[in-house]
Amino acid sequence: MRQVVRALIIGGVLFSAAACGTATNPAPGGPGVGIGSATAPPPGVLASESAVRASCEAIGKVYSKNMAPVAEALSKLVDGADKKNQQQAQQALKAFAAELRGATQHSADPQLRTDGRKTAEVLQAKAADADLFSKIKTNEDVNKVLGSTLKEWLSPIEQHCS
Repeated sequence: MRQVVRALIIGGVLFSAAACGTATNPAPGGPGVGIGSATAPPPGVLASESAVRASCEAIGKVYSKNMAPVAEALSKLVDGADKKNQQQAQQALKAFAAELRGATQHSADPQLRTDGRKTAEVLQAKAADADLFSKIKTNEDVNKVLGSTLKEWLSPIEQHCS
């Protein structure tokens, strides 16, 4: 379990760092970038990029705050999938969903708002899926949920903040 939590903390830090850049940033050396460039991006583009960057930073903070509780709750299912452990895992995913929704709902980018809502809805649905929690029996199952499965769930917003 310690390895899982440690990996998640490192992953959260990396996600937060990645959130500082956005998919809409111009490439270094491209038009509007660097000293002496002939053209600068229009003010509206700069404002939009700034708004997306702020949203991505907020998403990174949500990720960092919520991944350890989700990992811990899922790891407890390996020790015993009793009702209390399952409820704790469900609550952790619901809290993650609610905070993601909050971090994206006021974004200036309408697509990020939509993708944030979709991502939160997916996490809410997964939190209500008892079958998901009943399949977690080993640390490998936990790692799969926290790795590729969670990445898939978060993919709508990740495209904005990579």
